[in-house]
Amino acid sequence: MKGVYIHIPFCKSICSYCDFCKFLYVSSWSKEYLKKLAMEIKEFYDNDVVKSIYIGGGTPSSLDKDDLVMLFDIINVFKKSNHCEITFELNVDDISEDLLLFLKNNGVNRVSVGIQSFNDVCLKFMNRKHDKKSIKDNIKLCKKYFDNINVDFMFALPIENYGMFLYDLREFVKLDVPHISTYSLIIEDNTVLSYKGITPIKEELDYKMYKHICKVLKKKGYRHYEVSNFAKPGFESVHNLNYWNNSEYYGFGLGAHGYVSSLRYENTRSFNDYLAGKYRLKEFIVSKREDMENEIILGFRKLNGINIKDFFDKFKVNIQEEFNVTYLIKKGYLVLENDFLKIKEDKIYIMNEILNKVLEKGE
Repeated sequence: MKGVYIHIPFCKSICSYCDFCKFLYVSSWSKEYLKKLAMEIKEFYDNDVVKSIYIGGGTPSSLDKDDLVMLFDIINVFKKSNHCEITFELNVDDISEDLLLFLKNNGVNRVSVGIQSFNDVCLKFMNRKHDKKSIKDNIKLCKKYFDNINVDFMFALPIENYGMFLYDLREFVKLDVPHISTYSLIIEDNTVLSYKGITPIKEELDYKMYKHICKVLKKKGYRHYEVSNFAKPGFESVHNLNYWNNSEYYGFGLGAHGYVSSLRYENTRSFNDYLAGKYRLKEFIVSKREDMENEIILGFRKLNGINIKDFFDKFKVNIQEEFNVTYLIKKGYLVLENDFLKIKEDKIYIMNEILNKVLEKGE
């Protein structure tokens, strides 16, 4: 079964760090966009059963009530598995009892809230509009309707010191939600921060913060199951695990990516092209070698790594013969336990460096 990602590109304001496909919400634009979204889905959806639907952005919660009714009418076309995970992204300041009740009544069973920080200075730096009180009040409201809640935590901002970071982490833990996604700030091209010439913090401080997050969240009962993600048992993200398992998924909407029947594709980021029905920007068939490399790149993001028997069953290739694995086990970068090949937990932070070494064929 596949996953489904649906991109909603509208926002009420633009965050300083965001490089996703987005622009300010205009009601007439959103309605035209949703009409085209329905047409794209009709053209490319194969009428198969899906196990997860993720509505992201942008800011899906920026849509008005009429937009949301249109959106969920569109989503009803999908054949859903019995336990289909349906996630909806929310901005803190958009949360209301009416919105949460609407989502619940329309099948949403997981919400993801973009908090990022409790600190007013950090929030202003990121151009986020909420504050500590609204975070606490609205997460409490979310808990009234949903058990499965994720919150986003961004750290390693150039304007924060270690004490500010510790305060933020404590506040996130106090929320007592079942899933926390953590992100070290990356200053991407074509963002407000890049235009301002902002530079990242030192790597040593970034790593110190990351290690402390891992330590504290583990102590609080969270399972560190992916590089950036922590969950209470049973609350791991079905949708995101589908990506990391290199499984197939549809991507619908501006700038969305998909992987279906060995075809990887990227949708256009041009609003005008999308409205003209020119949905796809790039398409390419994935070779066996590329698919194996994707399996490794994505699979090593998981803390439990890659099952070498499953890898062989899928590709009819021994991962230890085809890739530079045995040498890296000897060097202490990788470990093989119970048929799972994984990056050693204390080496996760240098994952990209290790991946480059793994992909070198042979020793």
